Amino acid sequence: MNEIVSIDHFNLWSFDLNLLVAFDALMKERSVTKAAVRLKIQQPAMSHNLGTLRTLLQDELFVRVGQVMQPTHRALQFAEAVEQILSRTQQAIVTSTTFEPGRAEQIFRIGFSSELEVLLVPRLAAMLNETAPGIKVLARSVDPELVHKLLDDTVIDLGVGCFDDGNNRHRRSLLFEQSLMCCYNPRLVELPEILDRDTYLGLKHALVSQKDAIEGCIDTALKRINVHLDVSVAAPEFLTVLTAVLEAPLIATLPTRIVKRYAGLFGLAVADVPLDLTVSPISMVWSAASDNDPANRWMRSQVTQLVSAYS
Repeated sequence: MNEIVSIDHFNLWSFDLNLLVAFDALMKERSVTKAAVRLKIQQPAMSHNLGTLRTLLQDELFVRVGQVMQPTHRALQFAEAVEQILSRTQQAIVTSTTFEPGRAEQIFRIGFSSELEVLLVPRLAAMLNETAPGIKVLARSVDPELVHKLLDDTVIDLGVGCFDDGNNRHRRSLLFEQSLMCCYNPRLVELPEILDRDTYLGLKHALVSQKDAIEGCIDTALKRINVHLDVSVAAPEFLTVLTAVLEAPLIATLPTRIVKRYAGLFGLAVADVPLDLTVSPISMVWSAASDNDPANRWMRSQVTQLVSAYS
């Protein structure tokens, strides 16, 4: 294995690396005219490249024998290194733009809000098992206020949830608009057929909260309409909230997708929210540094497709 030496950036900066391409073309064609055609440049420009190479390497490099330019011993030695450099450069460029999920082995770290994790991860796991068995997902709950720092610190590769734009170091894609519904245990809470505003505000509530505010993720929406709820329980996981509603005379206000998916499983009744609560949409966020990464781009497309299928 060749020893890796420290790169002298200053000396390389003063050397036009395009001359390596010109040299390789001359080695392949053994003709200034044909090498110029290969590189799609004029013959005088190729002659100038050869002259510069001869000066820099202090060798004739190519000697005309009849109609052919024969490489010197120095050129033959130099050619091997140049071919390796250009081959590796080309391979690096091509590799950076391709991704084969069926062959890849990689762990994606995705930060979710709690409801999105339970909705998407099972379907994501099923999809990966079928089409990309070497790819694994490490899911974790994230605080919306910390998600951009986690992306900056490469703790996570993607964030999926109720997140804002971040700054110019981040990218964001809207996945879907979010709405809310209520659910409750009809054996513990007796409600009219159509839940009205006064009844709703008079109840004790259970909410999802991933921050210090007990009114949690709908805190901003409630403040916008100047409404305060009597919140008895707030927890970061919606399953905890559903269990609390199952066992106590409370009403939960949760994302519509969660209520439709899980309320029946818990034996809970559902109702529309009798308030005009506007909540932020669900988005996917990622670092600008990974915007063009083929693997990250592929995973983003899979998440988008799964969300669309779930809508």
